[in-house]
Amino acid sequence: MKHLILGTAGHIDHGKTALVKALTGIDTDRLKEEKARGITIELGFAHLELAGGIRFGIVDVPGHEKFVRAMVAGVGGMDLVMLVIAADEGIMPQTREHLDILRLLGVKNGLVALTKSDLVDPDWLALVTEEVREFVAGSFLEQAAICPVSSRSGAGLEELKAELGRLAEAVAEKRREGQFRLPVDRVFTMAGFGTIVTGTLLAGEIKVGDELELLPSGREGKVRGIQAHGKKAERGLAGQRLAVNLQGIDLDQARRGDVVVPRGVFHPTRAVDVRLDYLASAPRALKHRATVHLHSATYEVPAQVILLDRDMLQPGESTYAQLRLKEPALLLSGDSYILRAFSPQITVGGGVTLDPFPPRRRRRSSDALQLLEALDTAEHQRTLALIISQSLLSGIALDDLLLRSGLPRKGAETALTALLAAGDVIQMTRDPRIFLSREALDTLKKGMLAELTTFLAANPLKQGMGKEELKTRLPRRSDARFFTPLLSALERDGAVLVDRDIVKPAGQTLSQSMAVDGLGGKIAAFLQEKGIEPPTIREIMERFRCDEKAVRDNLALLVRNGAAVRISSDLFYATAPLDGLREKLVGHLRDKGEITPPEYRELTGLSRKFLIPLLEYFDGEKVSIRVGDKRLLRKKSA
Repeated sequence: MKHLILGTAGHIDHGKTALVKALTGIDTDRLKEEKARGITIELGFAHLELAGGIRFGIVDVPGHEKFVRAMVAGVGGMDLVMLVIAADEGIMPQTREHLDILRLLGVKNGLVALTKSDLVDPDWLALVTEEVREFVAGSFLEQAAICPVSSRSGAGLEELKAELGRLAEAVAEKRREGQFRLPVDRVFTMAGFGTIVTGTLLAGEIKVGDELELLPSGREGKVRGIQAHGKKAERGLAGQRLAVNLQGIDLDQARRGDVVVPRGVFHPTRAVDVRLDYLASAPRALKHRATVHLHSATYEVPAQVILLDRDMLQPGESTYAQLRLKEPALLLSGDSYILRAFSPQITVGGGVTLDPFPPRRRRRSSDALQLLEALDTAEHQRTLALIISQSLLSGIALDDLLLRSGLPRKGAETALTALLAAGDVIQMTRDPRIFLSREALDTLKKGMLAELTTFLAANPLKQGMGKEELKTRLPRRSDARFFTPLLSALERDGAVLVDRDIVKPAGQTLSQSMAVDGLGGKIAAFLQEKGIEPPTIREIMERFRCDEKAVRDNLALLVRNGAAVRISSDLFYATAPLDGLREKLVGHLRDKGEITPPEYRELTGLSRKFLIPLLEYFDGEKVSIRVGDKRLLRKKSA
């Protein structure tokens, strides 16, 4: 079964509701006020099955100018439209506005139904038909069928159904891959069921038991039940009119304009970048920072228009703009919208959303305009490259990239594969997958090398910088998760050497002479002088009247150059005395097989202050091994 949405459009009292009833047997005017006044005030719904496995969900919209807001809410999911024009009246003001709205919202398929054709003679009908043909010239209905019908007599209804069937065969169904999205156009309650919302499923598939979120409020719930075209169902498919019973959400917590989506997948926005087509019929130029009503899907929100490349948009012109919303709303790339003026309340423009989560744009920014042009022309590879590049040092995760670009995952993966192969884009992390541009990576690498150089200039006795300290020097606008791949990239470039937890500039060495000059040389001589019982850090500081940092920096340099050995945090030996102590230990163990701390003290004359740290050091160096209170010689030292 092929599921499509068929909508009506047209001026008040031109017979839209009567035509739907004649086609389906369903009266879509359900409100008492509608019955009393004889006009449609709210959206009405019906369904129609045609031969060949075609099932239409029909949305009947109000025709009165006061209810254009409701009309727009019904247009969003349309696959086909019947533009209804009464043969006895012809083209009227709302006929024109409705056609403008359909064009701006991207409806591409439909026909014209000339209702009340039984009320006019053949010559008049031919004249009206010619007038309609001229009216739709240049629009998506230019080549569409014009079908005279009478809802009262039934004349032309079979021909109308046949034309609808022919059109339906050529129209593709909505995408069923991806996440479900159901804009809410009606909210009500039923005893024993609770809150029920209706709408057209724009994408994906929704099932009983699915966890959901109501945006923009963020209220969470669950799918308790589903009806598709008035029948109970376990799931709903893209392109179907659905009633969804919400568990966990009260009646007063849902409203028209909300969107039912999977929990934790989408998030609302307060600004969108768009292509803006300003109608030639607009009464005046649109100024930068003008405030308008934005309509998309089933919601309406005031928005400020930020013109990115000019100060004023004249009627009939198009441009790129940023719309800043007074309240958050869910808009995705590719979503159509219309703009209506506050006074007079008429449709003045619309277009398509290009970037639903843009940064705050600088006006006349060439980078911004290049990206919007790429999005508008569906240049997928260029679009992704520009979004990643404009994410600067923070990069962008794959899920955010998909939301901003509007690309299906498969298409995005194909474009990313090409960008990665060319080296224009770098994947920095695996989970989540975050991408950086080549330029951003180079900037981070240069910044890290600069931090390392600055640190060593301030600490001339050090050959490197601790990894953790260097990690803290990443720019705040970057991501700490980039540090490891960034360091690996610098190693591959031959720019740094990583020695355990120390990062060193490649090719930088300190000569052995540095260890014996200045304070370092004095400390080395002092260690040698003290022999097997070397001075503590405090004693060295007092001897040479210097601070602790200077002592430790010079001791670290002596250790790197092999002139001293670190036994513990406060104990350093000159190499010659330490070698002598090692030889005595190894010689005794070879002769006797074992040694206790008292025996080693008697052998060397060491005090306990040095004895235990030394034995633990030799254990760590795998010279000896401790067994109970004794030390044994390790096999490799035998």
